[in-house]
Amino acid sequence: MGIFLLGTLALAAAKPLDDRHGPADGIAIHRTGTAPVIDGKLDDPVWQQATRFDEFVTFKPDFGKPTSEPTCVLVAYDRKNIYFAFDCRDSEPSKIKAAMSKRDGIDMDDWIGVVLDTFGDSQGGYLFEVNPLGVQLDGMINADGNGDASFDTVWQSRGLIHNGGYSAEVAVPFKSLRYPFRKKITMRLLLSRYIGRKSEQTSFPELSPKGGALMAQSQKIELSDIQFERPLEFIPAVTFNQSSVHGGGALSSLGRNTDFSLTGKLGLTSNLTLDAAYNPDFSQVEADAGQMDVNLRYSIFYSEKRPFFMEGMENFNFATAMEQNTVGAVAYTRTIVDPLLGLKLTGKIGTRNVLSGIFALDEFPGDMAAAGGDSERAGREAAFTILRYKRQMSQDNFVGAFFTHRRFAGDLNSVGGIDGRWRLNQTSFLEYSALGSASREGRSGRNEPGHYLGLRYNFSNRHWNVDLGFFDLSESFRIDTGYVTRTAITQVPLFVMYSAYPKSKIFQRIDTFWWSYHLKDKPSDLFETYNHLVLRLNMPRQSQVRFDAILGNEVFALQRFSLSGWRLRGSTQIAKQLYLEGGYRRSDRIFYDEAAPFQGRGNTADLFLLFQPFGKLSTSLGLSYYDFIRSSDGQKIYDYTIWRGRTTFQVNRHLFFRGIVEYNNYWKKINADFLASFTYIPGTVIYAGYGSAYEKVKWSSEDREYFPSDDYLQTKRSFFFKASYLWRF
Repeated sequence: MGIFLLGTLALAAAKPLDDRHGPADGIAIHRTGTAPVIDGKLDDPVWQQATRFDEFVTFKPDFGKPTSEPTCVLVAYDRKNIYFAFDCRDSEPSKIKAAMSKRDGIDMDDWIGVVLDTFGDSQGGYLFEVNPLGVQLDGMINADGNGDASFDTVWQSRGLIHNGGYSAEVAVPFKSLRYPFRKKITMRLLLSRYIGRKSEQTSFPELSPKGGALMAQSQKIELSDIQFERPLEFIPAVTFNQSSVHGGGALSSLGRNTDFSLTGKLGLTSNLTLDAAYNPDFSQVEADAGQMDVNLRYSIFYSEKRPFFMEGMENFNFATAMEQNTVGAVAYTRTIVDPLLGLKLTGKIGTRNVLSGIFALDEFPGDMAAAGGDSERAGREAAFTILRYKRQMSQDNFVGAFFTHRRFAGDLNSVGGIDGRWRLNQTSFLEYSALGSASREGRSGRNEPGHYLGLRYNFSNRHWNVDLGFFDLSESFRIDTGYVTRTAITQVPLFVMYSAYPKSKIFQRIDTFWWSYHLKDKPSDLFETYNHLVLRLNMPRQSQVRFDAILGNEVFALQRFSLSGWRLRGSTQIAKQLYLEGGYRRSDRIFYDEAAPFQGRGNTADLFLLFQPFGKLSTSLGLSYYDFIRSSDGQKIYDYTIWRGRTTFQVNRHLFFRGIVEYNNYWKKINADFLASFTYIPGTVIYAGYGSAYEKVKWSSEDREYFPSDDYLQTKRSFFFKASYLWRF
């Protein structure tokens, strides 16, 4: 849940309140000369004079209803920090959902959240959430309330569960934020509380689907005489790893490797930041969960998890982004695999000009060329340049521009274009985007131009949500810095949802929606359509059941194939300690072979079980199953099963031990990983991990090769250690 629950705010915005707390009226926040002790206890003298916000009302599952449990938030500030105190009453404190988890791991808990729009321009803001034990989640949200938890910064929090509910305190240094440096600053504030067992989310100010963009309707607050401290940070890091692989009948070492790296941050102004990294360690401590990697039409999308790239990535989002859009990202930084050097600029120039840029030299393509015997490209770096500009206007309106460039040993790809949003009224907006690309393979290759055009219209109120798009992509359109699944199409995606709010203790909201796209495949001149008809029942205990009917087809290799079928899915917090989610789907499928594709059908099933016997221990079990059956003769072509077990013991907010075991029956492989992690604050971390892989093979000394076996053989193992320290001046 967490930050992603705030994404539902896109359907809501604040109604006018009374004169004392109207969003249009700025409220002067209490300035204190004595900072509170951040211990979760609301007994500091400052809270007696602090500015008080307690007029919370619901917006989920319905809008504008009285809250089931009272909430009060107290706010104060001094020259260096802004402080929040939360008094969250609960008539059944034994049912409060809270676990001692790692940072950003509170998505299954109750929580209280703050969104702070430091520029007061309604375009987005910083998000800070804490669960009842004070565990932190931070991120960024956009004007619609859609969130991104990749942002991490330094702040303090503590929480305490008591007989009347729970309380929490938060201190956010202004040094951790970007804001306009003035004598008097107008910011915007949005407060929210989530009660998991009731599936209830409340907010201040009151939110309504009739108010337009979310951040444009948040509460204005006023602060004066903030001390500007120019951010200056350095993070030196050391990484050590040792790996072994099985080859020639024995497990032999690949050697030891020790790397030193340095990253830094400099606040050029109070709202513009430069980040730099030399020889950074971009290894991923959190491994990607296994996904089906056979019979794919396009590559798998993996989320970015590397801190250097994650901060500020919300600035690279582009207009006309829809779930059905085949252009998933213009800036997909996982295309930069192993950078030698990285530079990043994020922030504002003036009050309305947002400027973001990334430059990196990636060693990975040259290393791969060397491994493949390509002497011309071996040892060369790929140069990436990504630039983004946005001119912010009233409410959530903006105009923007993109430029991306990738160069590697004669290969070139450049993309440029514009995008923007125009709010038509309080319940609807129009977005547009237009990109052109120029690509060349090798120094003697021919330049290939391409284009992408996009339009999007959105309308939403309490009962209806309509999202309509239009996209056109030429066959030669490319973004080497982005993620594109399909070109050479003209597409019309459509989403229409109606929400009903029955007077029932079981069903809180009933959604019926039609999710679809309709396109023309240009190479074949064939049309395809995909229609998802859904009934979704929303209930207490974070429970949901949905029924899907699918009617569709897809054009592949100049032929049209059926994708029709049905699906059933559900999730629930069965008890405070137990969460269950799963689904089953049966549908027609395509075997993606360019030379000889054929029609098939298949089953998909998944199950996820999370068990938390007590606050510091959690264990989960996940199952994913896929199969493919050829329609012409009923032969099963493959079945693919992944089992994933994960157990974490969270000693405290800083230290945890975690083990993961994953079994892949298709590749007959077991991966086992162990990690010990200590995070004092973002940037000051220690990791130690061990991983191993086992496969069903055996070595034949006579034939000097490996053969399938009924027994497992350890084929890989590795150990790594990483330590870094944040020097903040």
